[in-house]
Amino acid sequence: MALGQSGPADRAVLDAARTLEAAMGDRLGRECLYVPSCRLGLYLALRHWCGPGGRILMSPVNDDVILFVVLAAGLRPVQAPLSAVDGSIDTDAVPDTLWNGLSAVLTTNLYGNPDPAGRLRERCDRLGIPLVEDAAHAIGSVTDGKPVGSYGDAAVFSLSKHVGAKAGGFLAVADPALRGPLEQARDALLDPARLAAELAYGVRPYAESAVRGLRLAPAAWWALRMLGLQEREEIRMPLRPAQLRQALDAAPSLAAFHSWVRVDMHDYRIAPGRLRLRRLGHRLNRLDGRLTAHRVGTERLLATRWAPPVPAGACVQPLFRVPLLVADRDAAVAALARHRVTVGYLYDPPLDVYAGEAFTDPSPAPAGAAWFARHALPVDPLRAGPVIEILTSAGAGTAGELPGD
Repeated sequence: MALGQSGPADRAVLDAARTLEAAMGDRLGRECLYVPSCRLGLYLALRHWCGPGGRILMSPVNDDVILFVVLAAGLRPVQAPLSAVDGSIDTDAVPDTLWNGLSAVLTTNLYGNPDPAGRLRERCDRLGIPLVEDAAHAIGSVTDGKPVGSYGDAAVFSLSKHVGAKAGGFLAVADPALRGPLEQARDALLDPARLAAELAYGVRPYAESAVRGLRLAPAAWWALRMLGLQEREEIRMPLRPAQLRQALDAAPSLAAFHSWVRVDMHDYRIAPGRLRLRRLGHRLNRLDGRLTAHRVGTERLLATRWAPPVPAGACVQPLFRVPLLVADRDAAVAALARHRVTVGYLYDPPLDVYAGEAFTDPSPAPAGAAWFARHALPVDPLRAGPVIEILTSAGAGTAGELPGD
């Protein structure tokens, strides 16, 4: 189902989506296509730029949903070596033999810390392969004077992160001529807009605010689980290897991987209604203020003893989460939880440990990713003050020397 048809109601939806695309396009300087979720946008990009059976370099410290999107696109994930400082791809640690067997590179820009997009762009150009930027955490981040998302053949953005809209995203492309084919591919994947989904989206923020305001956090957790909006018992979802092998036989296929790709976002491929798009527009209009607040909180957290090393003169990014490096991450999470500060976006263990060689090529140098995943405490910069007080009171220790130091 297309976002817009000939009727006035559908035309209003299409116009609202076009308005969002124009706003993001002005910010990024690229043609942007609205998608119901970042994960659907990534699937579209991978299917367009990568043939089935290809091998794609990606970060092992990432959401497991992204692993399943890559598999759904018919690609073999290849886990990259990472910097233990910020979880970015360590281009120098990737062997030439590995580069030469790749079909594409996928960045992560973990928590908003940019991957070395310029160097990755140069390498991809030499190899003649596409660069795809996952900018879900990095809608306001900049690298080498350019916005994250302006280096790749394609980039995907999320409106669930900094914007806080809990839905929606963009697929940005370097070549405006590709908008038409990608729009058709998107519309072929969309499920029809559903009134129940729109109503649930409309009332969700008020319901969450009410139960949390009444200090009913367990009730809020239960309600989210009942709505299918929170499905993880642990950091990683169950792999279900037997079912995953069967799904691989059908790849490329989003339908075959639906039960993995939909986790924590069941409406990831539902066409939006006017209510959803209206809320997205209001929140996107306030993005600059949110980015400023994130930058202020980031700067405050980077001044603490748990902060990763920051190069002298580096600009402060408006990080979505600030990865403090602590000695005992689980103890720090528990200390924060006792004060009703929730820590999310943990990606431990790395994907090559989680999925194994049956479903991914392991990193040739896994130490940096393992160390970072074990010690990174992703803190919301908007909660910088309370977090610093709680960690100080709990006596949280620093992570110590980086691997190889």
